[in-house]
Amino acid sequence: MVSPTVSVIVAAYNAKPYVTRSITSVAEQTIGREALEVITVDDGSTDGTGEELERLAEVYPGLMRVIHQENSGGPSAPRNVGLEHARGRFVFFLDADDYLGPETLARMVAMAEENGTDIVLGKMVGVNGRGLPASMFKRTQPKTDVFNSRVYWALNPLKLFRRELLEREGLRFPTGLPIGEDQPFTALAYLAAEGGISVIADYDCLFCTLREDGGNTTSRTKGSEPRLRFLPYMIDLLIENVPPGRNRDHLAHRHLTIEVQNLLAHISREPREDAEKTLARLADTLAPLWHEGMDEHLSAMARLRLYLVRHRMLDEVLELLRFERELAKSKVSTPVHAEGGRAYARYPFFRDPARAVPDSVYDVTPQLGVRHHVSRAGLSGTTLHLAGHGYLHRVETRDVTTELLLRERESGTEYRLPVTHTATPGLGAGEDEGRFAYEKAGFEAAVDLATAADGAPLPDGLWDISLAIGAQSVTREVRIGSKRADDVSGGPATRVVNGAGDGPRAVTLYTTKPYGNFTLDLGQKKHRVASRIKVAAVRWSASNPTELLIGGTSALDGFPDALKVVLTSDSGATAVLPAQRTPHTDGFTARVDVRDLGPGVWQGELRLGDPAGLATPLPALPKSLGPAKWRRLGLPWYAKQVDGKRDRFELRVARTELVRAVARRVKS
Repeated sequence: MVSPTVSVIVAAYNAKPYVTRSITSVAEQTIGREALEVITVDDGSTDGTGEELERLAEVYPGLMRVIHQENSGGPSAPRNVGLEHARGRFVFFLDADDYLGPETLARMVAMAEENGTDIVLGKMVGVNGRGLPASMFKRTQPKTDVFNSRVYWALNPLKLFRRELLEREGLRFPTGLPIGEDQPFTALAYLAAEGGISVIADYDCLFCTLREDGGNTTSRTKGSEPRLRFLPYMIDLLIENVPPGRNRDHLAHRHLTIEVQNLLAHISREPREDAEKTLARLADTLAPLWHEGMDEHLSAMARLRLYLVRHRMLDEVLELLRFERELAKSKVSTPVHAEGGRAYARYPFFRDPARAVPDSVYDVTPQLGVRHHVSRAGLSGTTLHLAGHGYLHRVETRDVTTELLLRERESGTEYRLPVTHTATPGLGAGEDEGRFAYEKAGFEAAVDLATAADGAPLPDGLWDISLAIGAQSVTREVRIGSKRADDVSGGPATRVVNGAGDGPRAVTLYTTKPYGNFTLDLGQKKHRVASRIKVAAVRWSASNPTELLIGGTSALDGFPDALKVVLTSDSGATAVLPAQRTPHTDGFTARVDVRDLGPGVWQGELRLGDPAGLATPLPALPKSLGPAKWRRLGLPWYAKQVDGKRDRFELRVARTELVRAVARRVKS
C-alpha cells in the first residue's frame, strides 16, 4: 500500500456540528485525497460527534479512519492514538472545531520539501473573535529556527510536522496535564527540528473557531491550579534543554509574559487566602528562570508584573490588574515622565516610596513610539533638501533637540547636522484623544554635500538618512522615508553635480527596499550613471553626409551641462563635442563633423566632465551605414567603422588610396 503524504489527525470531543466543516475542509484540499489519510479519534463524545464521523467516513470512502474510545479528559490521548496509526511522511494536527484553507496542505508540503524543513507553521485566522498568536506571521520565512524567530509564541500543535522527526524523538503529548499539554510537545519538536522551521504568512492556512458553546479546551478549564501545573513543566523543559544565555532568554520571554499574565487574571478571581498561596507558588516557579538581565527584553508592564510577583505583593498585583483592564478599554496611552534622557511609564506605584519599585522597572525609552513624516525630499545642485515632522509618542515637543543624522553604511562614520525646528499646530490631535500635543515637531534641513563632513565634502559611500528626534532630554533615532507625502518620490533620482575640484560627481537619492527609507548614494556605489544615460543611435546626418549624429536619452535628475562626446585617436589627438538637449524631452544629440578629424582610428565615449570616471563607451556604427566621403585639398577622404569591430565605436579617418580604389572598381 502506498503511504500517504500527510496524515491529518483530528481529536474530537462533543464537536458537532463543527467537525463536519473541519473534515470537509480536509477532503477538499487541492493536494488531492490520494495524498491524504484522515485519522479521527472520537474521545467519548455524547452529542452525536461519533455518529457524524462515521457518516463522513461513508461520504469520503478510503479517506477516513474513525476510532472510538472512552473519554480521556483532554486532547492528548486521542492525538497520541492518532500518531500511533499515522503512515504519512507528514502529520498535521487539526482540532475538530477548526478548518483549513483549500490550498493549505499543498502549500505546507511544498514549503517543507523545497527547504528540507521539519515543521511548517501556516498563518492562523481567528473566527468568532478568537484571539490567536500573530507575531510570527509578519512575513513568510522559508527556513528559520526557534531562536531566531517568533515561532515559539505559537506553541499549539496545529502545524505540519515531519513524522520522522516525531518518531525519532519519541514525541507524544503528555496525558497528565489538563491544559497546556500541547506546549511541551511543540516546544520539544521545535528544539529538535534540525532541518529548520518554515513559516507561511502570505496565505490563510488555518481558521480557528471560538465556539459559541464555550467548548474550547482553554475555555472549559477554569482556575489557576491547572495552569500552575504546566508552567513548571515548561520552565523545567527550558532549563534542561537550553543552556543559559540569549537563546534560553528568548524562549523564556514567552512564558514570563503570556503565561504570567494569564495566571494573574485567574488569581484575581480566587479568595484572598488562596490567591496569596498561588502567588507564592508562582514566584517560586519563576525563580529558576528569571534573572535581572532579562529585564531589557521585557516590556515595562511585564517587568512590573514580575517585580510584584517575585516580591509577593498581592494587593499591588490586584491593583495593577485593574489598571490593565481600564487601560485596555481606554483610547489614551499611559503618559510618560521624561528625565535625564530616559522616559518612564507612569504605571501604578511609580516613585511611590511605600512600594520602592525601582525606576528601571518603568523605563520605556527603547520602546517609545517614533512617529515621522517626510513632506519634502530632493536634491538641488549639491544641496539635499528635507522637510517634515518627527516626534516621540507621549513626549510633548518641549526643549526640542532634533538633528539630522547621516551614517555611512559600511564604515559607520556619521555626521550630525542641525535642522530648523518648525511649528506643527494640531499635530497629535488625532491620537490618544488629543491627550499629547506635538506643536513643534517640524523640521527643515538644507545639507550642502560639499561641506557636510565637518566642513569638507561628504565622502563616497551609502549614507543612510535618519532623524535623531529629541525632546525633554530624551532622544531616539529613526530612519526616515517610509512615511512620506504622496508627491515625495521614493524612486532613485541621480544627479551629476560639480565636485570639489575633482570634476563632476554622481549623487543619487533613493529609498531602500523593502522598508522605503532614504539613502544617499555618493560615488555610484549602487546607481551607475552609465545605466541612466543611453546612446540610442550613431548615424550619418541626412542633410550633411559628413556629420556624425550621436543621439541618446538621459534619465538623470536634471540634464547635466557637462555631458559631451570625447573622441580620441590612436595618435593621441582628441575632439570634444558638447551634447545638446533636445527641447522638451530627455533626449540629446552631439554632432561631429568628421572632416575636422585628423587621420587615424578614433574611439569615443559619452562623458560627464573630467576625469573619465562618469563615462559610457559609444556603440559601433551600424553595419548598414556606409562610409562618409569628402575631398580635402582636392584629394578624396573617407570615414567609416573599422571592419570587425562591431562591439565598440572605432572610426577610421583616412585619405583614399587611388590605386587601390581603381583596382576595386576594375574588379567590380
